[in-house]
Amino acid sequence: MINKVEICGVNTSKLPVLKNEEMRTLFQAMQSGDSTAREQLIQGNLRLVLSVIQRFSNRGEYVDDLFQVGCIGLIKAIDNFDLSQNVRFSTYAVPMIIGEIRRYLRDNNAVRVSRSLRDIAYKALQIREKLVSAQASEPTIAQIAEELQVPREEVVFALDAIQEPVSLFEPIYNDGGDPILVMDQISDERNTDELWLEEIAIKEAMKKLNNREKHIVSLRFFQGKTQMEVAEEIGISQAQVSRLEKAALKQLRKFI
Repeated sequence: MINKVEICGVNTSKLPVLKNEEMRTLFQAMQSGDSTAREQLIQGNLRLVLSVIQRFSNRGEYVDDLFQVGCIGLIKAIDNFDLSQNVRFSTYAVPMIIGEIRRYLRDNNAVRVSRSLRDIAYKALQIREKLVSAQASEPTIAQIAEELQVPREEVVFALDAIQEPVSLFEPIYNDGGDPILVMDQISDERNTDELWLEEIAIKEAMKKLNNREKHIVSLRFFQGKTQMEVAEEIGISQAQVSRLEKAALKQLRKFI
């Protein structure tokens, strides 16, 4: 996707780049009714869409589709941008472009979410945007729930339900070398150093057992067989299996 030059018929290598002064002039002209200025603003910020869709390059989506959806977010940002807020346009536009792409991915997600939950989540996102514009700060879940007149827990559950799945192989940081993936940040309680050392200790202790004891311990605790099944396989009584098992475990405890 990064190496693709033409997206949706647009030659991305020849996209214009607008300076801050040009942007301000064009916004003033657009807000005075100049439709040509609006087109120039869209063309001059398509590189912004390209930079955003690279974040979603590992989702298996067609780059052309993501680009088109990102352009919708860009147009919404251009139409709603307020020059008096004294913020860079990119600062305002990037979250809107990302939001539009995420909505598209949620709607095309293979994980199905009930219509009622999705409705609550979308209403919560709309109220969040309204409160952010009104108070210039991020609203709390409690404030959103109060506006929606639903329990706070229901809002949290609904917003969690529409989050798109994240690949364990999605890069979250790259300093020019090997990227750090999501899976690198997840702890694995089954493969800790303590368990690794314990496994080594068990293997070393198993060497102290005779062949029959090793076989019984392997069948019982590594293959999960019952004493009756072990007895039938080896050709001895269950009582003998029980006795040999207890002796083997006593030996293991001694050496671990």
